[in-house]
Amino acid sequence: MFKIRVLIRLCIIYFILFFLISLWYLSKLETNETKSRLIHRLAVIVPYRNRSNELEIFLPHMNSFLNSQSVDHIFMIVNQVDKHRFNRAALINIGFIESRTFVDYIVMHDIDLLPLNHKGLPYIYPKYGPIHLASPEYHPIYHYPSYVGGILIITCKDFERVNGMSPLYWGWGREDDNFYVRIKRTGMKIYRPSNLSTNNTNTFQHIHDNSIHKRDYAKYGKQKEEGRKIYPELGFNTTKYEIINKEMKKTNQGIEYIMLDVKIECDYNLTPWCDHPTNIF
Repeated sequence: MFKIRVLIRLCIIYFILFFLISLWYLSKLETNETKSRLIHRLAVIVPYRNRSNELEIFLPHMNSFLNSQSVDHIFMIVNQVDKHRFNRAALINIGFIESRTFVDYIVMHDIDLLPLNHKGLPYIYPKYGPIHLASPEYHPIYHYPSYVGGILIITCKDFERVNGMSPLYWGWGREDDNFYVRIKRTGMKIYRPSNLSTNNTNTFQHIHDNSIHKRDYAKYGKQKEEGRKIYPELGFNTTKYEIINKEMKKTNQGIEYIMLDVKIECDYNLTPWCDHPTNIF
């Protein structure tokens, strides 16, 4: 009887020790994973013009989302203040140029697309290739296979490798399609989330109000024809701009962000369609 009691006690002690060691090991793994994430720093580059209402929603949502994933990040809002038509690609190029000295990867992020799936949409360092979080499978609007807009994560090295985005696209659309071809031509694989517990109705929230912010779909002269050409030699290296103001700001919640006011230079010989007679923003 005595031997049985001793044996039972030893078994209990063994299981307690096993449980404690397992907890220690798991906490060690979690600590190492957190440290690994903090090695890298992300610039959230947001092309921007006249979207203060959306910015007020975007910043607290994204700050909370990224903090929940222990992602070291900085917000860079690249604000186009000139009179030309909106140029999303040029603004992303400028954001990259102005942030690459203090980050090692960027996310090209539309201000009106908010991620909702915390576990399925990690803003991790894309060491194997670009990560397109706004996958056609889960995007609420765009579902064609070559779509790489909305939210795309890429290392600074890879962005430089493809020479960034083509700055020839004034108005709405096609710059992402050009960027897709640039990525594919370098042989890089694009990674996308899959097998999520959510679908294209609840993976993201699209907060764009087209009645307030109308898309500029106008095409002038040879703009449509030229938009099909890649011109890999034209990219962030040929994006010319002037910084009007650069300021570190804080929201009412204390969230810091860089507001970068810029004027983009238009080469009228190359893209005479950078202006049009009516303001459609």
